Amino acid sequence: MADPDLPPISTASVPPVPPVPPAALPAQPALPPSSGGLLPKLALGLALLAAGASATLWLQLQAVRKELARRSSDTGTLVTEAREQSARAESLVQDLQVRLGVAEVRLSEVSLQRSQLDELMLTVSRTRDDSLVQDLESTLRLAQQQAQLTGSVQPLISALQSADQRIARAAQPRLNPVQRAIARDIERIQAAALVDLPALAGRLDELIGQLDELPLLNAVAPAQSNGPEVPAVAVKAEPVTPAQQAAPAAGASAWQRLQSWWFDWSARAWANLSARGSELVRVHRVDQPEAMLLAPDQEFFLRENTKLKLLNARLALLARQLGTASADLRAVEATLQRYFDGQAKPTQLALETLQGLQRDLRLNQLPDPDDALAALAAAAGGR
Repeated sequence: MADPDLPPISTASVPPVPPVPPAALPAQPALPPSSGGLLPKLALGLALLAAGASATLWLQLQAVRKELARRSSDTGTLVTEAREQSARAESLVQDLQVRLGVAEVRLSEVSLQRSQLDELMLTVSRTRDDSLVQDLESTLRLAQQQAQLTGSVQPLISALQSADQRIARAAQPRLNPVQRAIARDIERIQAAALVDLPALAGRLDELIGQLDELPLLNAVAPAQSNGPEVPAVAVKAEPVTPAQQAAPAAGASAWQRLQSWWFDWSARAWANLSARGSELVRVHRVDQPEAMLLAPDQEFFLRENTKLKLLNARLALLARQLGTASADLRAVEATLQRYFDGQAKPTQLALETLQGLQRDLRLNQLPDPDDALAALAAAAGGR
């Protein structure tokens, strides 16, 4: 098939080479007659040789033309086939692009479905170990609440021992840290010293009963003397009867008896007067001026408010709210130190009782299974 872009090669456009006629040959000089017929023979040979060469060239040219025509036809065929293949390749590329777009859409859908499936598997595929960890954690927290309500560590110890047995039956190596943490918590809780809360409540009741007997800082105390108390005597002279005047004194005169009586009476009167005068004026140090200005009705309300604080501390103690009870006891202690006589023995005993109660409450804090809960949280997070 010929290529439409190449011009066709026609064999008719090339004129044949005409043979050279003998008349066209150049005139030869006249030879001498001695040469005879040699020249015509030579000319004929040359003519034949030229004719053969022309024929050979013409045949070769025809062969070249045929070869060029054949190659042109083959080239046109190849170009046509190349164009057809290019069109088919372009169509195939477009088809592949469409298929690639569809494949990408399907791949994104599959990826989304896989992620959703993974999330679903994570939410619904709870193994036996994970369920055990969650069950143990909820059991320990419930036992911790029961221990806080009852004030006893026995529910907490029982829950820890039960958890230890369940982990031992499960025989899972990744729960070994939880088992060791449970053993530490059991040992620490059993070693904790707890105080009997009803006994503390009884001590608070005794302190409430003793509150009315505590002297205030502005109370007037009776005067204290180094010697024995001198009784009050009436300054009155006894009349002397005539019989007494006439009676003889045994070993002493009447004047001496009168002088002795006068000295004795004056000494007793002076001692009594000194004791009464010391009660009028007292000098001592006052650190809280407002405590000295309490009126009698304010003293009553002060004692009642202090009793209410002690009752609040008692209720908080029975409700296992040890922090609230400690705060109320500290407030009562501050009130006693501010308004009551700290030098009096009852006040000192009450302050010692309050300090002992606060110390017992600090020691009575219920221990928590912190190690076991932390180990369970780590096991749940590492599943």
